[in-house]
Amino acid sequence: MSAPGDVPAFYVSPPHPCGYLPGRDAVTLFLDPTTRADVTIYTRLARYGFRRSGAHLYRPRCPGCQACVPVRLPVAAYQPNRSQRRCARGNRDLRLDTAPFRFDAAQFALYRRYMAWRHPGSAMDDADPDHYMACFASDWCASEALTWYDGDNLLAVAILDRLGDALSAVYTFFEPEEAARGLGNLAVLQQVAMAHEAELEWVYLGYWIRDCAKMSYKIGLRPLEWFDEGRWRRLEPGAPAPF
Repeated sequence: MSAPGDVPAFYVSPPHPCGYLPGRDAVTLFLDPTTRADVTIYTRLARYGFRRSGAHLYRPRCPGCQACVPVRLPVAAYQPNRSQRRCARGNRDLRLDTAPFRFDAAQFALYRRYMAWRHPGSAMDDADPDHYMACFASDWCASEALTWYDGDNLLAVAILDRLGDALSAVYTFFEPEEAARGLGNLAVLQQVAMAHEAELEWVYLGYWIRDCAKMSYKIGLRPLEWFDEGRWRRLEPGAPAPF
């Protein structure tokens, strides 16, 4: 299959159980795994709705289903709403550290607690260190980990990639007992602030799925851009989601 621009070949996976919508099968379009990916290729493919999982660049391509909608925040235009500003104020007591992403026992233990709470009984609730690193680490992409602490207690981790013109939010997990703090929203706000400081244009947020309640927070981030029929469209504050 031809790829955007001069990027090498792509392949389509066999159908497999959808990780987002129970009872459905999914099909994934992915960059030829023999291709040596780099941040330049990643930056280009992110503009077409691709994500990174481990060393692989992919996006859903499910026959008859377009539920997974790529979304991103335009950094210069984004304005936090009242709830998001309240979230930032309410978490000023936390300490934020930033470091290259690597295996860390405390972060992995937090990930296991989060998965047991967020995805109980699923395959994601049975990760070992090798699977964890295979999902989030890559030998060609230098990812970063943002970590929030209450004193010495680790409360949240946000893994992100720095692209040529954007940040890409890879995954965020947090202490289930601290869910009321809105730590997922806090992670988005911090990544927008980092992108603004670095004069980057977007923060990619992965996919939004209407029927997946765990992704509902994304539709409250405005203005929000979504990828539709080969182009990015903008959803302004107050406008109903058209997808």
